[in-house]
Amino acid sequence: MTTASSTLLGGTWRLGDRTVTRFGYGAMQLAGPWVMGSPADRDGAIAVLREAITQGITHIDTSDAYGPRITNQLIREALHPYPESLLIATKVGANRNAEGGWPTERRPEDLRRQVRENLESLGVETLDLVNMRMGDATGPQPGSITEAFETLAELQQQGLIRHLGVSNVTAEQVAQARETAPIVCVQNMYNLAHRHDDPLIDKLADDGIAYVPFFPLGGFTPLQSAELSRVAARLGATPMAVALAWLLQRSANILLIPGTSKVAHLRENIAGAGLTLSAEDVAELDSISR
Repeated sequence: MTTASSTLLGGTWRLGDRTVTRFGYGAMQLAGPWVMGSPADRDGAIAVLREAITQGITHIDTSDAYGPRITNQLIREALHPYPESLLIATKVGANRNAEGGWPTERRPEDLRRQVRENLESLGVETLDLVNMRMGDATGPQPGSITEAFETLAELQQQGLIRHLGVSNVTAEQVAQARETAPIVCVQNMYNLAHRHDDPLIDKLADDGIAYVPFFPLGGFTPLQSAELSRVAARLGATPMAVALAWLLQRSANILLIPGTSKVAHLRENIAGAGLTLSAEDVAELDSISR
């Protein structure tokens, strides 16, 4: 078994040789508007990161492209030297341009540079987990991941990366990556309304690999549906709490990384994810994607 008990609701999951809380934290929202520049409230951003650790979270997701380089700097300022229990996952394969776009950068030399930049900005000698980001801003795209993933596997062999994962990928790209090197997680868009990865989640669960949904609450446009609102009203909870609780109950290999820039909102997310959904609740929520 890869799960165990935890003080945080949802328990834990084993990512390679590390045990992390299934409820984690995504740092993307700590940067400025549209994930560009510094936050308006830097002290508030630092407080959120420290509160995440106080709450028992041991899995933080980031990228040097956020800002760019802003969220990693905030993480280092708030938490370095890092607790031994903390796993920081980052990703490479895309960068930011002056217009706020996300151009791809997947040549071997690009990936080596991005890994070095993450090492520098986080202040570590080895990155805990690096996700190879594929596709583009619209989602996964067909194409081979092999050359890019081979580059990360080489950096792993050099001791610069501990564990590897993939992000924004098709099921075929997951298989290609696994032919090159072991992976510990897949990070794709997934939530109550976007369930295209259901078969992949079940396959990964059977193989002991984590699935980390980004935009678990709908992204820049929050989840909205009559079914979600009805279940939330019945439980006396917020729709966002119900959506997080549903993800934790969907499969034991799902790890949550909801983001926020407010301490109060972080606490609300943690408490909300602890809702227990009945079979009736789940059936009604499952109808959303259909």
